[in-house]
Amino acid sequence: MIRWAGWIMVLYGAAHTLGALTVEGAARHAGAWFSGKLWGEDLAAMSPAGSAYWLSLASFGPPLILIGSMVLWLNRRGIAPPPFIAWTLGILTVVDAVIMILTPWPILLLANVLLLTGIHRARHREHPVPGSAT
Repeated sequence: MIRWAGWIMVLYGAAHTLGALTVEGAARHAGAWFSGKLWGEDLAAMSPAGSAYWLSLASFGPPLILIGSMVLWLNRRGIAPPPFIAWTLGILTVVDAVIMILTPWPILLLANVLLLTGIHRARHREHPVPGSAT
C-alpha cells in the first residue's frame, strides 16, 4: 500500500507539472522567468508569466514528486514513513477539494488513504498487540 501511495504521488506531481508546462503552455513564459521579469511582481495583480510560473514550477507538483520519491525510498528500506506526511498531504487535499471541487483531488485522497493504511499495518507488524495471534 505504501508503494502504491508513493507512486501515485510521484505520478500526480509529474503529471501536474508537465501538464502545466506543456498542455497549459506555461513553458512559453520561461524567457520571462529567467530574465528577472518576475522579480518584485505584485502577486495580487499576477502577470500571465507569473501565473504560469506558479501553476508549473512553483506549484506543489515538484515537491509532491519529492515526497512520493521519499515515501518509495523509505518503503524500499523497510521503513514506514511517518504518519504526518499522510496527514499533512490529506489536509492539503481536503482544502484543495473545498476550494476547487473540479480538480483531481480524489487521486491524492486515495494516495493518503493507502499511505495511512500502509503505515498502520507496518507499525502493527512491528509492535503487535500482546496476546493477539500473528
